Amino acid sequence: MADEIKAAPPATFKVTIDNITIDVKPGTTILNAARQIGGDVAPPAMCYYSKLEGSGGKCRTCLVEVAAGSTADPRPMPKLVASCRTTVMDGMVVKNITSDRVLDARNGVVEFLLINHPLDCPICDQAGECNLQDLSYNHGEEGTRYQFARRTFVKEDIGPYIQLHMTRCILCYRCVFVAEQITNKRVHGVVDRGDHAAISTYISRAVDNDFSGNMIDVCPVGALTDKTFRFKNRVWFTKPVDAHRNCQTPGCCGKATLWMRGDEVFRVTTRKDPWGEVQSFDGKPGWICNTCRFDKKDAKDWVVEGLTTISRHSVIGTNKYETLQVPAETVKEVMKGQAPKLLMNIHNVSEVNNPNIHLSEIDRPAHADDFSESATHTPGQGESDQFGRTN
Repeated sequence: MADEIKAAPPATFKVTIDNITIDVKPGTTILNAARQIGGDVAPPAMCYYSKLEGSGGKCRTCLVEVAAGSTADPRPMPKLVASCRTTVMDGMVVKNITSDRVLDARNGVVEFLLINHPLDCPICDQAGECNLQDLSYNHGEEGTRYQFARRTFVKEDIGPYIQLHMTRCILCYRCVFVAEQITNKRVHGVVDRGDHAAISTYISRAVDNDFSGNMIDVCPVGALTDKTFRFKNRVWFTKPVDAHRNCQTPGCCGKATLWMRGDEVFRVTTRKDPWGEVQSFDGKPGWICNTCRFDKKDAKDWVVEGLTTISRHSVIGTNKYETLQVPAETVKEVMKGQAPKLLMNIHNVSEVNNPNIHLSEIDRPAHADDFSESATHTPGQGESDQFGRTN
């Protein structure tokens, strides 16, 4: 026949990643195909975010080796490729953790990412849920070969709720994409070029739109921190629970994660999937507004659904009750009605702490000046002094 009928393209492509073969739709990237397998087969990603258009291709942590391009052309690709930007072909064979070239390259990428990083995990609010922390633990070296001065920046408030620590930034552009795609007033971005490139606001303008808090959630490191949560608690001391409220802000899903310690809500974030990205509801990313995030920190403002499932390995998922019902508290009964949180109340004994100052109510780190007024405190009738003596 003169007119040959062309064969219809396959509905799915077969791709083999680390000796595991799966079927995926055409147009799927290697990274997303690996995520369908899960576990260590999925390459790490510091800049790619599936809910943000244009993300990926910047950090190079997701490099993989393509051992065979496709069934039609089984030749290997000569260089490692970014799995977040490379789509699969039928019959493609990919190596991630089974490739020594990939692991060596990833170790080198992590070394570059840590060149200017301050390594201040003990005082960083992102500690315990930091992608760079996990990446450096798996691929970092004990020491550094870098002998020059690191880049340093002054901490910058880029709005009433967000503080920027540019020394920790790895220029993943996620926050820029968030502001560009879910807000209508982007006033920050990447300024300068090369080794002078930095995230900053334009002409010192403040980021004050209704969804600016989502920039904190997408940041893979501790560069953007929540000023209302700074130094208030460690994430592994809190218990994340899923909750929702009837939010009237257009574009807000009203579904969030409350990070609680006891009955106190320390912070509110979007709900995350196993890859650290915001969950989708009804086919749309579940972004939340600043009202839900910063103004609704009372458990009574929410309908609590249950404990958040921490599906990936994380210190946050340790020592958590399987249900919301906690064991009966007997300390209060033994201590004649005194609440457990008051057992360490030594204001009247030490003559140092000011009993009128409550650390949980201070919107900043505590300072010695906060307690200077108690230096002249004299124990009253029935109170004990610093030596345990009672008047």
